[in-house]
Amino acid sequence: MSLEADNLVDRRRLRRKVTRWRVVAFVAIIGALLFVATNIQGPWNLLPGEQVARVTIEGFISDDHDQQALLEKIAEDDNVQALILHINSPGGTTTGSEALYEALRKVAAEKPIVAVMGTIATSGGYIAALGADHIIARGNTITGSIGVIFQWTQVTTLLTQLGIEFEEVKSSILKAEPSPFNETPPEARAIMEAMVADSYDWFLALVAERRNIDLTRAGILGDGRVYTGRQAFEVGLIDGVGGENAAMLWLHEEHNIAENITVIDWKSGGDLDFGLFSSGARLAGALVNDGIVRTLSNLLSQAANSNGRLDGLVSVWHAPETESD
Repeated sequence: MSLEADNLVDRRRLRRKVTRWRVVAFVAIIGALLFVATNIQGPWNLLPGEQVARVTIEGFISDDHDQQALLEKIAEDDNVQALILHINSPGGTTTGSEALYEALRKVAAEKPIVAVMGTIATSGGYIAALGADHIIARGNTITGSIGVIFQWTQVTTLLTQLGIEFEEVKSSILKAEPSPFNETPPEARAIMEAMVADSYDWFLALVAERRNIDLTRAGILGDGRVYTGRQAFEVGLIDGVGGENAAMLWLHEEHNIAENITVIDWKSGGDLDFGLFSSGARLAGALVNDGIVRTLSNLLSQAANSNGRLDGLVSVWHAPETESD
């Protein structure tokens, strides 16, 4: 009888332990779900409510369909009261910048957008900013570089020195021009110049329209130079100097959006933002972005196709390389 009693006591103890661990596991699951609900950002947020969406444009701008789909969701979401667009980009392809601008204007048809420039927002990055209703930059932000460029490599002299001849058969003199393997025919150069001029005219017209200045003034400001945020404010390319606090103040004063409204990061491509972990990523990103002008070649390489060429016109800026002792 004593053995049976001991077994009964052991089973009860085991049952209590199992029950206790089940309770602990249940509490842990509930805690994890609450953590996810309060930290997963954007369209995956499990606790929807009125909010200001925050979208970050970083690095080389290309025709990003996921990004455009994300902006479409923001435009359609009734909980989103406004969009804060953080820009830290030297630009990108002219078509990619055009597509981003058009996607932003679709959002602007539904809710206000304010752009906040970071370390750099030039060329295509400035085109993105023009998609906003209000533009803010830091005093030392690098912006401007209004213009379009088409570049190609010319290696004919090198081939001659190496004793290499390049031959081809093509349907017309303008096919596959410009080419790095032969001197550019005048007709091909004229076509490239006409393409650049056409895209540049589009860019200038956009600046004139969005900044409410005439084309002559836009042409003077849009000669390819870069500006600091303070200089850009003085000449009317942006609306103010500051950061996200200034953006929130503008939304409150101009659109009556609550000052304490929640600001939530929206990310494309299924990226999730998990609170503490994302803080480290943002810090690393900031350190990287401070050197963005030095790493532009890497960005270009990532955007290029497999044969190392970047097709299409480019609206991008990079600092000239300097040598240090």
